[in-house]
Amino acid sequence: MVGPEAFTEVRYLAHAKQMQALEAIPKLSEEFRRLFGRDSGGLVHPYACEDAETIVVALGSVFGTVCDVVDEMREHGVRIGALAITSFRPFPLEAVRAALGGARQVVVLERALAVGIGGIVSANVRTALSGIQLAGHTVIAGLGGRAITKASLHRLFDDALGGRLGQLTFLDLDTDLVERELARMARTRRSGPSAENILRDVGSNR
Repeated sequence: MVGPEAFTEVRYLAHAKQMQALEAIPKLSEEFRRLFGRDSGGLVHPYACEDAETIVVALGSVFGTVCDVVDEMREHGVRIGALAITSFRPFPLEAVRAALGGARQVVVLERALAVGIGGIVSANVRTALSGIQLAGHTVIAGLGGRAITKASLHRLFDDALGGRLGQLTFLDLDTDLVERELARMARTRRSGPSAENILRDVGSNR
C-alpha cells in the first residue's frame, strides 16, 4: 500500500507505462506479422473504412458479425465500414481519429452501459474526435450475453443510414416490457422489484 505522500507518483508511473505501450504495441504487432504471416493485436483494426461514410466501432467478438453485415451492405453499394479497437487501454486516440476522421457518421456498438450517461467506449471515441464535426451514435447491445444477430445489425445500420438513429439506442430493447414496468412503478410510487416483475412478464409472454 502507498500513502498520500507517494500515491500521485505511483499513479503517474502507471500512466506513463501505458503511454509507452502505445508505441510498443504496433511494433510487437508488426513483428508478429513478420514471424507468423498474419495480423494480431495492434491498436485498431479498420475494415472497409477507406471510402466509408458510416463507420461502426466495436470491440471483441461481435466485430466479426459486424464485418459480415458490412460486406452484405457493400454488395448493395452502401459505403459503410467498421473499426475494431483492439487496445482499449491505453486508448489509441490518434489511431482512432485517423480511422474515423473521414466519415460522416460513427456508430459505436457497446456491450457495456454506464448507467446514467450511456456508453463507455463512446466517451473515449468522442475524445479522439474532438473538433471534428460528424454525427455520433451510441448503441448498447448484447448486455448480459444477449445475442447480437445479423438481422438486428442490418436494421440498426439501416436506421443509421436513414437518419433514424438517436444519440443513445438500446438494440432489441423490448419497449413493451419497459413501459409496463414504468407504469407499474408510477402506480405504486416505488421502484422495485423491477427484475422480478420483468422476468414474470417475460414468462407470461411465452
